[in-house]
Amino acid sequence: MADGRITKLVMIASSTGGPKALQSVIPYISKHIPAPVVIVQHMPKGFTATLAGRLNDMSEIGVSEVVDGEYLKNGHVYLAAGGKHLEIVQTVRGQLHFKENTSDPVNGLRPCANVTLKSLVPVSLDYILCVVLTGMGADGYLGINELRGNHNTYTIAQNKETCVVYGMPRAIVDHGIADAVLPLDIIGREINKKMGVH
Repeated sequence: MADGRITKLVMIASSTGGPKALQSVIPYISKHIPAPVVIVQHMPKGFTATLAGRLNDMSEIGVSEVVDGEYLKNGHVYLAAGGKHLEIVQTVRGQLHFKENTSDPVNGLRPCANVTLKSLVPVSLDYILCVVLTGMGADGYLGINELRGNHNTYTIAQNKETCVVYGMPRAIVDHGIADAVLPLDIIGREINKKMGVH
């Protein structure tokens, strides 16, 4: 399942409290998941490589910091590099690759989850699973809302009780676009379930 055509994608957005929250999610994701997993964690340049390394050491699924231009593959977790926006672009042959840029921060954020999510609107995918974890503000809401109008999506929000800051998930819940509101410790297993891995 590590290779092959990409028809599904998991998108995770997190901010304040996110690095610790990710350590309660990523190690539970199966390496057999038939999709790439892309994380946009609000972090400055230089810190995301360390976080990716820590998550890789803790998990059976491989985790790495995004390399500009690399192609996405199933059964791998990619962490957006700090200090850069991340877009996902589809080639004429249908392959997906990353495209980084250093355009202005959006609402003070770079990387910004909305930038990555909105880049998926023209991409051909059968299913996109969006997960919004702890964080300040409302990053992720606009992008997910736009995706819902163009794609088959399912959105999980971390519940208030397990969030360090209930901002980003709250925006999803309050706008009525959360399909499930779950405690942190079961989100990893729910990702597997939604992707058909048991």
